[in-house]
Amino acid sequence: MPIPLDKPDSGPPGARASPTGLVLTGGGARAAYQVGVLDGVYQILDASRSAGFANPFEVICGSSAGAINAAALACRADTPHDAIDRLRALWENLSTGMVYRADSLGLVRSGLRWFAMLSMGWLFPGLRNQNPRSLLNNRPLAELLAATLDFKRLPHNLSQGYLEALAITASGYTSGEHLTFYQSHHTIQPWRRVLRRAVPCTIGVDHLMASSSIPFVFPAEALPLYGQVEWCGDGSMRQLAPLSPAIHLGAKKIFVIGTGHRDDTHPENRNDRPQYPSLAQIGGQALSNIFLDSLSMDLERMDRINELLAQLPPDGLKSQSLRPVRTLAITPSRSLDDIAMEHLHQMPHAARTLFRVLGVSSGSGPSSGGALISYLLFEAGYTQALIQLGRSDSLSHVEEIQAFFKEA
Repeated sequence: MPIPLDKPDSGPPGARASPTGLVLTGGGARAAYQVGVLDGVYQILDASRSAGFANPFEVICGSSAGAINAAALACRADTPHDAIDRLRALWENLSTGMVYRADSLGLVRSGLRWFAMLSMGWLFPGLRNQNPRSLLNNRPLAELLAATLDFKRLPHNLSQGYLEALAITASGYTSGEHLTFYQSHHTIQPWRRVLRRAVPCTIGVDHLMASSSIPFVFPAEALPLYGQVEWCGDGSMRQLAPLSPAIHLGAKKIFVIGTGHRDDTHPENRNDRPQYPSLAQIGGQALSNIFLDSLSMDLERMDRINELLAQLPPDGLKSQSLRPVRTLAITPSRSLDDIAMEHLHQMPHAARTLFRVLGVSSGSGPSSGGALISYLLFEAGYTQALIQLGRSDSLSHVEEIQAFFKEA
């Protein structure tokens, strides 16, 4: 948002006058929607630019599962069409077992650890040393990312000006700070705000694992931080200003892809005597609070500040080192909760049984647990539906997208 800026010392060769930032929010499996939106955007840009186009986003920022998409785009910023093709192929062929262990043996082991700790931890103190770290084991995701992403390409893309900066966010369990890890070829001074800190570094798979570590669901990841170890969790936690990293890194306009449908609160399904919420319902709302609410508030805050800045004379803006920042946000036109429930049967039997124990039931509405499933259903049928929806949503905003990228 409009704040004093920490600008790069110099821009890359051929840098545009108005660098465009891309902000990809969190949302677990919901992040497949972002790939569909970008696929549609590239289709629109292809149609409006007969000579083709270079990477349209000089600054790319990602949180949680959005961090994975952000890194994939950044690593192939020199070939944007190839980048989106590879991302689409990855999400369209995904399965739950490629993200976390969904077999019976793996889930039983995890369940037994939790049961032993909760039921007998007080009686046998030695069990505390074997405390479970998370509900699910996401090591398959680390192996998938290591095999899929080529981080060796990132320094080249930064040095050649295909990209100005990549930022990945995480939350520090040790310090309690929201951390923005960023990599750039040019010197960008790290910034610090209340409960927020920027850290220049060389980004790798560990940063993506930390950023996508949904609390309680996936284990925390240890990252080096100024000579110490910081245990980090999901980058959407304590993310008070999701748009801020893109602005600090030099973006003058920001394209945002959210994963929250505006009607996911289901006001039409409320009644006077609702049943006590299940663990799945509570968990789904907790994840929505982590992933969705801060983005909506930050976009609203941005609009209000831009309106105020529009009332100031140009000299007043320069004297305060402030500037308006244009944003364009694309969010789902349908509830992803409902789409997830349509594909619940595709989840492995053992995982589906676990979530039914937590309160996931057939049907729609807040009590079905669809919100929780929408974050953890990594199956091709569901992700393909989200990609299709994202593409459709972007193609329904052709004029807005053309105007956004055309504006200097």
